[in-house]
Amino acid sequence: MNIAQGLINRARVSPDQPAVTQGQVTRDYRHLADRVSRIAGSMRTNLTLGTGDRVALFMENRVEVFETMFACWVAGLCIVPINAKLHAREVAYIVRDCAARAVFTNATHVEPLREALADHAAELVAVDSDTYADLARGAPLACADGAPTDPAWIFYTSGTTGQPKGAVLSHRNLLFMTMAYYSDIEQVSPGQSMFHGAPLSHGSGLYALPHLFGGGHQVILDGFKPAEVLGQLKRYPDVSMFAAPTMLTRLVAAADGVDDPAGNLRTVLYGGGPMYVSDILKTMAIFGSRFFQLFGQGESPMTITGLRPSDHAGDHGERHLARLGSCGSPRTGVEVRIVDDAGQELPTGELGEIITRSDCVMSGYWNNPKATAAALRGGWLWTGDIGAVDAQGYLSLRDRSKDLIISGGTNIYPREIEEALLMHPGVVECSVIGRPHAEWGEEAVAYIVGRDGQAPTIEALDAVCLERIARFKRPRHYRFVESLPKNNYGKVLKTELRKLLALENQHA
Repeated sequence: MNIAQGLINRARVSPDQPAVTQGQVTRDYRHLADRVSRIAGSMRTNLTLGTGDRVALFMENRVEVFETMFACWVAGLCIVPINAKLHAREVAYIVRDCAARAVFTNATHVEPLREALADHAAELVAVDSDTYADLARGAPLACADGAPTDPAWIFYTSGTTGQPKGAVLSHRNLLFMTMAYYSDIEQVSPGQSMFHGAPLSHGSGLYALPHLFGGGHQVILDGFKPAEVLGQLKRYPDVSMFAAPTMLTRLVAAADGVDDPAGNLRTVLYGGGPMYVSDILKTMAIFGSRFFQLFGQGESPMTITGLRPSDHAGDHGERHLARLGSCGSPRTGVEVRIVDDAGQELPTGELGEIITRSDCVMSGYWNNPKATAAALRGGWLWTGDIGAVDAQGYLSLRDRSKDLIISGGTNIYPREIEEALLMHPGVVECSVIGRPHAEWGEEAVAYIVGRDGQAPTIEALDAVCLERIARFKRPRHYRFVESLPKNNYGKVLKTELRKLLALENQHA
């Protein structure tokens, strides 16, 4: 079984349908499949890559991402997509760690990579060069056979705590993810569109697979420019798109005063970080209940639980708001449990670690048996996330276990506090962390980004917390900042906030 067969089959059925568009360049399925097979042949002959070799893809969103991705699979290789915003030294770590034999990248990245990889033998191929054009003129190669368990995609974690680890995803994992998309989210037919403004190296690229196999049209945007996205929603039919929560808040701001901002929007798939209830309510007020929230990890790509569009709709009552604060119910074919430290399943409503089991779960971390043994136990993936399941089966995600605050022997989950603080109209963003306390063990500290640079009063912030959460949970200290530190995917880096707090304590 080879995941690339899905594209080959679609090219036979719908050869003239547009497959990928970037600016003025459009490749139909016939043209895309032909280039994929020729580049695959050249990877084997010109670059002498062998079955199972790893190939890094380090480039901005562009048509060549899809060409090289599928060419690698046709040739029996394993792709290692890397976010294009990473520094050359960060890329070099990943390339060395997975022993990649080739790196496909933009011409502007070649020299910095050559310097960073001076001690590692890897072929550097610029996709905007004559060398790549020659590869696309090679003899076509038939799709390689392979086992379902063969590595297809190594997904490197974002590395917010320590060095990134490479989650090994097999062809079976990607196929399961694709079928779960069709089962839970939407069927895809020729004529539908999918926008790509988020990195193709991550969620947007993963969910391109079900769209390509269904005959959808992949539209690569020039970055994520909210005003442009709103305009394109009126141009292309039946649009789906993957977005991080921060992208949706920017889209909401850009929609102010725009006539019919939803345009031809069909489905928004969002995840990769917390979407607070206040934010999703604002987003739905403009775009309707066209949203599917997904909870997954690189170790179980995009597929653990989901909050469906029908779950988003409601009367804004207590049960509806509680549901919006969850990340949905288990996806088709996926098991989810909440367990204690010993792995014993906890009763409904009790908080514990989230574990999951399905054919979407990785086979392990590349060349890291210790981390693999810690994450995979008895066939279950231990996610490191803390949550609880209610009587209807909805999973409420609290925090990563490392972000838990224990004060006076009681667990405090930062997201509860953040949800409360964001109900204040003067709070644009916030993040809560714990700091040591001599008597209580830890206490909560909130970092606040005020609206229009104006900080709300501490009294007002305390009041909004006390209306919604227990008194002992409210922050004991507030810090007002212009912005929160974030990684390339828009996730708040609490590790950086802890460093700021530690530095502050040193000078106290």
